[in-house]
Amino acid sequence: MAENYEHLLVETESDGIAVVTVNRPDKMNALNSDLLDELDQVFAGLESDTEVKAVIVTGAGDKAFVAGADIKELGQLDQKSGRDTSRKGQQIFDRIESFQKPVVAVVNGYALGGGAELAMACHIRIATDNAVFGLPEVSLGLIPGYGGTQRLPQLVGRGKALEMILSGGMIKAGEALQYGLVNKIAESGDPLNEARQMLAQMLKHGPIALSMAIQAINSAGSDNGYDVEADCFGQLCNTDDFKEGTSAFLEKRKPDFQGR
Repeated sequence: MAENYEHLLVETESDGIAVVTVNRPDKMNALNSDLLDELDQVFAGLESDTEVKAVIVTGAGDKAFVAGADIKELGQLDQKSGRDTSRKGQQIFDRIESFQKPVVAVVNGYALGGGAELAMACHIRIATDNAVFGLPEVSLGLIPGYGGTQRLPQLVGRGKALEMILSGGMIKAGEALQYGLVNKIAESGDPLNEARQMLAQMLKHGPIALSMAIQAINSAGSDNGYDVEADCFGQLCNTDDFKEGTSAFLEKRKPDFQGR
């Protein structure tokens, strides 16, 4: 099933994987306010769609995943509208980070500014060998505003995050892999298929367990992270999937998880 928005292409495949493509190739897929609204709307719908088991996010064309925010829009901001714009982007990307089904970004080219922040909001990142990451906001007299100052240190460490953000410099796929910004570099000419293969391995397991794992990991480093983990563990012990998983292991068969 395919759905078309003004700036996004959304297709749900027969295996339950939804592919969301940022579709502004003439603008290097740059984020504008309308595109952010569509992202929010799409992820809200995918969250409640029981047919959708996982999501892939990528960019149209072969030059850019998302090459930043719309500079014309940014140039109109003042203190109040700037703060509101930052909070809007943060909330939308928080929705993606908190999405209760696996989300993989296939970074196919430039992921700069808001594009890097979108990729970081996804749970896992697969890069093509021509991918380039950077947070160049300081060159505009700004800082990352859609969560980049918070997520980048978690992924690459505080020192490297400071270097990248303060210099505004860019790194290629190999260095991004070295520092943990991406999980893997696509080895074939079909990175979307590599993302599907990775998700297929995940989707063999209990969907409630996947959801709870995302929730627990997202709480890492917070004051109540261990409590969240224990609560999720306890809730899972009361599910049919847990009973099925343990029974299947003892009976030496493949489990048949139903998401209950």
